[in-house]
Amino acid sequence: MTKLNQRQQEAVRYIDGPLLVLAGAGSGKTSVITRKIAYLTETCGIAAHHITAVTFTNKSAREMQHRVGQLLAATDTRGPSISTFHRLGLRIIRAELKTLGLAPGFSIFDAQDSKTLIQDILQEDHDRDNSQADFILHQISRWKDALISPTTALSTAKGPADHLCAQVYKRYQNSMQVCNGLDFDDLIALPCQLFAEHKHILGRWQNRIHYLLVDEYQDTNHCQYQLVRYLVGLSGKLTVVGDDDQSIYTWRGARPENLAQLQTDFPGLKIVKLEQNYRSTSRLLKAANHLIANNSHLFEKELWSDMGPGDAIRVIHCEDEDAEAEQVTAELLDHHLRTRSDFSDYAVLYRSNHQSRLLELKFQANQVPYQVSGGTSFFARGEIKDAMAYLRLLINPSDDNAFFRIANVPRRKLGTATIDGLSQYARSQGISLLSACGQIDRGSVSENSVQHLRKFHDWMAALARRTQTESPENIVRQLFNDIDYRGWLSEISSSDEAAARRWSNVEFLVESLTRSLHRGDDQSLEEAIELLVLRDLLEQQEDEEETSHGVHLMTLHSSKGLEFQNVFIIGMEEQLLPHRSSIEEDNIEEERRLAYVGITRARRHLTMTLAQSRRQYGSVKKCEPSRFLEELPQDDLVHLGQHAENTPEENISRGRDTIAGLQDLFS
Repeated sequence: MTKLNQRQQEAVRYIDGPLLVLAGAGSGKTSVITRKIAYLTETCGIAAHHITAVTFTNKSAREMQHRVGQLLAATDTRGPSISTFHRLGLRIIRAELKTLGLAPGFSIFDAQDSKTLIQDILQEDHDRDNSQADFILHQISRWKDALISPTTALSTAKGPADHLCAQVYKRYQNSMQVCNGLDFDDLIALPCQLFAEHKHILGRWQNRIHYLLVDEYQDTNHCQYQLVRYLVGLSGKLTVVGDDDQSIYTWRGARPENLAQLQTDFPGLKIVKLEQNYRSTSRLLKAANHLIANNSHLFEKELWSDMGPGDAIRVIHCEDEDAEAEQVTAELLDHHLRTRSDFSDYAVLYRSNHQSRLLELKFQANQVPYQVSGGTSFFARGEIKDAMAYLRLLINPSDDNAFFRIANVPRRKLGTATIDGLSQYARSQGISLLSACGQIDRGSVSENSVQHLRKFHDWMAALARRTQTESPENIVRQLFNDIDYRGWLSEISSSDEAAARRWSNVEFLVESLTRSLHRGDDQSLEEAIELLVLRDLLEQQEDEEETSHGVHLMTLHSSKGLEFQNVFIIGMEEQLLPHRSSIEEDNIEEERRLAYVGITRARRHLTMTLAQSRRQYGSVKKCEPSRFLEELPQDDLVHLGQHAENTPEENISRGRDTIAGLQDLFS
């Protein structure tokens, strides 16, 4: 407790009712959560396994788990449950399978799996193309978030578009039930439905959770809020930590108003504000406070710091986007040499992913090491997921998840009705889907479908047998040739260049597999593929880890929760930040919160850049400075490239520092 300030200690010690900790950026909220868990167990006598804490990312959950482990006594054999919301939902679902009507080993569909299913439904039931699949998937997700069933969605549909979405929703849910599958939204929605319909089960879970802590509460959607309410019940044994000024995910369902809703649902709610920032200098916090003051607020707060005023915020005006990338590279290298800082101490933040392209080229040309965060990992690409599913099914015919992924990729005239019939037959016989393909008869699906299913089964079985006697890598290449996967990519890709790029990814995967097979340790095809699967899992984990070998390039959304010594925010222009779509939708406040998040990532130095013009769709467009620049305290800004430049004395001092840095580097 001695390491906490007065407000933090107050938040830790208060257990008499529901508590909202309004935690500003860099105010030590994780310390409050972890130390409160220790306080609940060691001072209040609550058994650790009766405490549950939830957050939004695996990285946050792992960090919280590690810090709690350091605080709790070593004699505690059963620790608290610390996980993401979806992991908690999965835990509840696994414990209540029978009531939910699910069989063990259910499949969890990712967004692409769900989109593929919707595309099949559109083509089979409505003779529609795939262009509406994304919109319908988003609408289904919104319905599930609002806990609206397909029946209710159909009865309340207004207009042809709503009616089509509701019809697809009903068919989608029926297909998921037949396939013993769930999607990402179900992991929260199903526990809520379960608790609403089975009070005795709800009571059992409320008895298991004697205290609940929730991190990043401003990011909860409607469904997550309801899950919290169910688990807490009337006891009020709840602490939530959040900050409405950092709510930047309303586009995916987050509801910052859930913070205010707490006061309605829990009239005795106590509020503790954490306003002391341990990350940034006073000048940076002053800028952040000035900016966010232009938003309407659920709660008023003002960040402060005792770390000194710090340097002025630099605003660099550039001629165009190429000059902007050149200037950022030059400024970063100059500062790196003058201060002997590590490249990992720098971050360049931007509103949209496309803004990193020029920077990457400039960094490569100047040998500046960097890493791009928030992009698509190799194993997350659709073509690689298809290829991996084929390889998994080749070595493990019982992998039903893999079967679902590629049963109709490329299309084999296996509609959702055929897959439904196949799934029912496989479940009735207790066999895998691929085995069912070789056994199913006309009583379950049409005669034409039986032929397609048996053809697929026989082809896969023949390939599997050949791997025992022939060169495995040749079999793998034969697999992709047999299905003409390259032709399929050409058919579904937006351009020939996109198709070629996606096919090159598949070739790279096959070459990686071949290299594994020729390492000289008699590795089998099964072992080589298992290593690729392991690489997939490790890469997913590494995507969440903050590696430290170069400059961090990332979107403002991806930067939330991180901090860096030196931050560049590029593209401070109207149409970029704030983004054009948000201007059109009159959603400036969220864009302002995004800029606020960017400013509060910096510990010591902040530089903002903007261009006078940018090339867009083949033509040059004049740019206007972002309105957010005008909302910053002007006395704390130093403009370069437009207004006041450095004095000769400042330039001489800067040059001396750079030369000293070079001398130190070569010595």
